[in-house]
Amino acid sequence: MLDQYQNQLTRLLESEQYVEAKNLLKFLLHCQGEEKRHYEEWSNLLTWLEVAFPTPDYAAQGNGASPYIEDQNEEALREQALSPPEYDEDYVQQVLYIMQHHPVADQQLLALERATYLTHPDVDEAILTWLTGSDLHPELQFKALQCLKKRGVTGTVELERMGELVELEVEATPLSMEEFPPVVGKVVERVESVTEVIEASLPHFARELWKECLQCIYGTTAYNRLQNDDDETVDCYSGALHQVLELSLYGRASDDEIRDTYGITDALRFRYEQACRSLRQIVRFRMEDDGGKS
Repeated sequence: MLDQYQNQLTRLLESEQYVEAKNLLKFLLHCQGEEKRHYEEWSNLLTWLEVAFPTPDYAAQGNGASPYIEDQNEEALREQALSPPEYDEDYVQQVLYIMQHHPVADQQLLALERATYLTHPDVDEAILTWLTGSDLHPELQFKALQCLKKRGVTGTVELERMGELVELEVEATPLSMEEFPPVVGKVVERVESVTEVIEASLPHFARELWKECLQCIYGTTAYNRLQNDDDETVDCYSGALHQVLELSLYGRASDDEIRDTYGITDALRFRYEQACRSLRQIVRFRMEDDGGKS
């Protein structure tokens, strides 16, 4: 149950549903029987969210609908909340320190989010140095690339991702699922259409897992193979995504059934297994990270 709440919290943070994330954290802090370190992490994260994203009065009162704000630009309000004028040099250094050294990934992600809007000459170089000089999880690397792109940074960076040395253009980093190649959507739509008749919640988990996989394999050989964008590629990656979905949720998967469902013939077997190995590697990364936190 704790893992489900942690996954839900991550999804809320990634989708910028900060009011809902704060409510979930408050609920978790009232639960009993968990390890002390969990309560410390939740408390620190809640404090950070309260400072970074103050809850509007209407939300605090339980009204889920945002009122119409005339002559106010949403992005301007967001930037103001993330980087108000009273923040000084000490605050900038604190954000960068948390980004570079905090042991909780969610805190690092929030620091990256705030760093996006900091107008300070040291920020770009600090993010680039941390990104290229640290052993980061591939998903965190991707978030850092997105942050740099939002800040207007251009040029190439060389990174080790998924065991490969890759060179990436910062300005080419997708900021949303819609900015990935069309084949990306074809794969997840195929898996959604198959899994929705198995269990109603599976398509949602498939989409979230695919988003995580894309962020991890971006720029690697596996990502380049995906961009072939032919029917066989869609078959192979759809089958692979279905396999790792079942492994993630149930700890097992029926490979024969999956290959039959997605039309993986003997001629496609090698390409399919290549895709499976790449996506299973991401699941192993996640399991190792979870194990290190327990």
